[in-house]
Amino acid sequence: MDLLKTIFSYILDLGASVFVPAVMLLIGIFVKMKFKNALSAAITLGVAFLGMNLVIGFMLDALTPAAQALAERTGIELTAVDGGWTTAASLSWAWPFAFLLFPIQLVINGVMLLINKTKTLNVDLWNVWGKIFTAVLIYGVTGSMYIALIGSAIVVVLELVFADLNQKQIETLTNIPGVTSSHNFFLIGTLLMPIDWLLRKFKVFNREMDASALKDKIGIFAENHVMGFIIGFLLGLAAGYSVADSLILSMQAAAALTLFPMVAKLFMQALSPLSEAINDYMKKRFKDREIFIGLDWPILAGSSEAWVVMTILVPITLFFAFILPGNAVLPFAGILNIGLAVPALIVTGGNLLRMLVICTITTPVFLYAATYFADIMTNLAHSTKAVELEAGQQITWSTVEYPAFRYILTELGSFSMVGIGLAVVWALGFILYRKEMLKRTEELKVEK
Repeated sequence: MDLLKTIFSYILDLGASVFVPAVMLLIGIFVKMKFKNALSAAITLGVAFLGMNLVIGFMLDALTPAAQALAERTGIELTAVDGGWTTAASLSWAWPFAFLLFPIQLVINGVMLLINKTKTLNVDLWNVWGKIFTAVLIYGVTGSMYIALIGSAIVVVLELVFADLNQKQIETLTNIPGVTSSHNFFLIGTLLMPIDWLLRKFKVFNREMDASALKDKIGIFAENHVMGFIIGFLLGLAAGYSVADSLILSMQAAAALTLFPMVAKLFMQALSPLSEAINDYMKKRFKDREIFIGLDWPILAGSSEAWVVMTILVPITLFFAFILPGNAVLPFAGILNIGLAVPALIVTGGNLLRMLVICTITTPVFLYAATYFADIMTNLAHSTKAVELEAGQQITWSTVEYPAFRYILTELGSFSMVGIGLAVVWALGFILYRKEMLKRTEELKVEK
């Protein structure tokens, strides 16, 4: 058992920028790509992951101090420290049973492919930590390792289902054929889709409003670099920065929004030949069988709409943190809500107006979930020593991904009526989500 744990820990410690390209290289060789082409594509994919991480890190380094300054201007004291996803990942890997989720994910994906219950081959194995984190939260409430592992296994199944449903929309947004994202934060789509469905009943929310359409209407002010500059400058002023410091922040935001689509093109350059090779291989051996490559969310990072919404959400999130009764979280390390903006991008098809409305409405869900899970994360930090905390201090993650579903799983694990009732509501939301995405898939096929 210890040997298995050591092997999986070593592999996953390589990180997404090494591990995922290595998996893709092996897949490329398996599907008969020329070695030099497979190697080139794998390295380019690694460069894309590193490049995206650098730009995201750059943007976080610029925006987080501004968000903190904005929070300090209010003078409100909140007790739970936001450690972001990196703290959640550290605590996840410190859980004694963490290594079990790696083989569970592989087996479930393999079986579902064999019995034709999914079209997605999930190579985003590094993000298994998200399923571990779900198990940690369930275990923290129920105290049962078995219930925790069952809950995480459910997430593994559902993320493949959502990857299949989202594929055509993701392919349209990225222009990369045969690729989808198997990240589990898309499970929040069942909460977002009903709101989008209602908004589309009103004419004002049905207008074409992606970055391209906005550019046609307002010209240069919809260009990535100009939008980044304006948003950054306004955020700097709101944080109490001087004009000079606000201008520096505005240029940093402009640089980030300009670089995101440039780096995103590397994903297309790396994945297009791999996708074609996999599809050719599958067509020869399995007639009428389509296989998608499931990857991490950064393949969608070239969509300007997501970054515009994430940046605008910074002051909105802080505002909610200050006014919501019962909230204990001061957003900090997790201030960019990727786990909300990217699923909203898929749900709305990139409609900026609906994205902003949906994300604003659902932001409180994240803060309340972060408050609810703070005790569990704090107890794990104390028991594992993975994160050092001062006496009386709590740790949490302000933008905890798919918060509603994680809460439902903890309640179901406790066999509570609340959990059962919310699970029924979630199932109804999923039915709507599935219906809408299947309909959209057919429409996009016709357009193509």
